Amino acid sequence: MKVLIVSDTHKSHRNLERIIEKEKPFQMLIHLGDVEGAEDYIEALADCPVHIVRGNNDFFSDLPAEQEFFIEGHHVFITHGHYYGVSLGEDRIKAEARGRGADIVMYGHTHRPSLEEEKDLVTLNPGSVSYPRQAGRDPSYIVMQADERGGVDFQICYQKI
Repeated sequence: MKVLIVSDTHKSHRNLERIIEKEKPFQMLIHLGDVEGAEDYIEALADCPVHIVRGNNDFFSDLPAEQEFFIEGHHVFITHGHYYGVSLGEDRIKAEARGRGADIVMYGHTHRPSLEEEKDLVTLNPGSVSYPRQAGRDPSYIVMQADERGGVDFQICYQKI
């Protein structure tokens, strides 16, 4: 199963549209918040199952703040991350994920991609496809490949502009 993981589009979809076309086919899209009312548009673009959580800029949104689900046997916990102080570090969000029994936690908010694979937990942030903040400022996202035997692989990808 191929999963496209994005965050922080902030209602600017040009790069997201390009990334979706580049990465097709994929079987799931995960958006980690700050869609700013564009969730219906993103779901239509993806044309597959979509998980979206509410970010700190999703004012008046009915989106959930957090979700938990399984991908090929992996317990996934997703949230935007601002409630866990991710701008200051990952300790709180990792503790929450472990407390929930998750083995993968995904968050956004910082606009900087990161990927840490520990023995019991994978922690990832795809960065932002619209307003990146890391060195080089290339829009970033993550592609997850998961198989039915429990194998999983993650790759941070960059969309050159």
